[in-house]
Amino acid sequence: MVPSRNIVEKASQVLGYTFKDAQLLKESLTHASGAGHRLDSNERMEFLGDAILAYTVCDYLFRHYKEMHEGDMTKIKSTVVSRKVCAKISSKINLNALLQLGKGVSSRPTLPESIGAAVLESVIAAIYLDGGIRPAKRFILKHVVPFIHESAESSHQHNFKSVLQQYAQRHLPVHPTYVKLDEKGPDHSKCFEICVEIDGKRFESAWAASKKEAEQKAALAALCGLNLAQVDSDGQVVLQGALLVKRKSKRPVVKTGKTAKAVGSKTKRGKAKKA
Repeated sequence: MVPSRNIVEKASQVLGYTFKDAQLLKESLTHASGAGHRLDSNERMEFLGDAILAYTVCDYLFRHYKEMHEGDMTKIKSTVVSRKVCAKISSKINLNALLQLGKGVSSRPTLPESIGAAVLESVIAAIYLDGGIRPAKRFILKHVVPFIHESAESSHQHNFKSVLQQYAQRHLPVHPTYVKLDEKGPDHSKCFEICVEIDGKRFESAWAASKKEAEQKAALAALCGLNLAQVDSDGQVVLQGALLVKRKSKRPVVKTGKTAKAVGSKTKRGKAKKA
């Protein structure tokens, strides 16, 4: 049975895509609870749409984040294609309102997250089957790119060592090393002073209550020294130059609060203040 013209028109508005084969649209919007047979539901399309979604996100990450390692791309992809994000997108564009549900499911006060995520994936598959990969990718990227950027930015939060390492591998003759300059305090409450050294050049040092934290602060100081990052008046780190992805929206920032301010500020002797 072909879906009503009203459903087709609403779907076209919600999806930004007009189906040539309305039967594909109907199948993508039919939950198993509202189908006469499971093979008439959107479950098979969900399987295909999941793969197309993952491929599109991976392709975008590979092409746009040229400084990013495989492990970081994998983490971002896992976040962006998660059930939680897919359900958010379905709810935001009101795709859930088009679902054909059985009485037992439609009577629930709230729609389960899994159903919202599944219909997004099945609709992606339907667009692909109806119009090919290009319209499917356009639909996906329109809605997932903000989540990709958000996840990419948060992945850099307090992980300045990784950012510096990735930059060094591409643009510097040697990898950065972390030199412990000093340590103070009793064994149960030590503070460490560490700096980054690259090809014989040492950057501003940083103090912290653990070696790990001191290395992160020192890495940020080195990024600032290389003009690849700067700390603004609000204590936010703005990544610059080769670390950025070109896009129309404002530059990505990493909130670091007091940590960034401590690294960016100097004493009269030119050293970073103790944390």
